[in-house]
Amino acid sequence: MKKSVIFGLMLLPGLLCHGQEQRQQPPATRQQTTTVGQSQRVPEDSTIRMTHFQTEIWDPEVPMVQPAAQIGDPPADAIILFNGKDINSEWEESVRGGGTKPATWIIKDGAMESVQGSGSIRTKRVFGDFQLHIEWKTPSLITGKSQGRGNSGVYLQDLYELQILDSWHNRTYRNGQAGAFYKQYAPLVNASRKPGEWQCYDIVYTAPRFGKDSTTYFTPPRVTVFHNGMLIQNNVALRGPTTYVGISEYLIKKHGPGRILLQQHGNPVAFRNIWIREL
Repeated sequence: MKKSVIFGLMLLPGLLCHGQEQRQQPPATRQQTTTVGQSQRVPEDSTIRMTHFQTEIWDPEVPMVQPAAQIGDPPADAIILFNGKDINSEWEESVRGGGTKPATWIIKDGAMESVQGSGSIRTKRVFGDFQLHIEWKTPSLITGKSQGRGNSGVYLQDLYELQILDSWHNRTYRNGQAGAFYKQYAPLVNASRKPGEWQCYDIVYTAPRFGKDSTTYFTPPRVTVFHNGMLIQNNVALRGPTTYVGISEYLIKKHGPGRILLQQHGNPVAFRNIWIREL
């Protein structure tokens, strides 16, 4: 009896070690058995294999729009805001104190030009999100300096001014030069041409959205601008309506679609080839 007990105690460590080896064996080497009525277990190292068809979206088809023959000319789906001949078909002139009247700007060499004593002009149509192309020219004869040289502006939705200025070797405050969102964002670079040469802005604008609070943006207006083909405003979020004195954020009021306004600021700035695409 004693011999049997002693022999059993001698075998016990070996059995325990053998059991531990079985428990510590990597899961990948275990053999899986399947009995009738049981689903087979997916191997732990397997992967789900996709085909390229599962990530291809075919419908609805992207609509085709005929591009312009020349870069800068309007594509097929653009609204022509100035055709070089008639101002009053798309524009009207603002009157001090409110109201409008027919535009008194002159047409010269296929361009419309502000004149002394006239007011700013704005589109008869209103817009939300859009792509806008506009070409402009400051006087070739340099008079004045800083903000007094070729001053005008493009207002988006009547509220947000993209500055026009003769910024060819004309020092002024950086958030008020050509390509600036006035008093908010200076342009990334000064892409100005010489006075008297045609320049262009290509603008992509996303209108603000409002929630229940009518004095703050749910999402602010965002704008990207190219000046003479160069990126100068990269998806900037506007802080609020343009103001000469004050804080833009304090002027926010809920609004919907608005007009494009061209500012008359006492300088004879000319405009041509203006078109817009609603987005």
